[in-house]
Amino acid sequence: MIDLLDIPTIQSIEITDDTLSVDLSDSHTISVPLAWYPRLLHGSTEERQNWRLI
Repeated sequence: MIDLLDIPTIQSIEITDDTLSVDLSDSHTISVPLAWYPRLLHGSTEERQNWRLI
């Protein structure tokens, strides 16, 4: 069984022209190509910064 207390939480998110990066509370960073998310890839910088964590 997974202990929910051991699951890292998102500390920050950064979106650049080609990368989506997520910093986690366990000091890891996950980075993926923005090409994996076409709506973000084709969005403006302003649109990319208008996000919410759900």
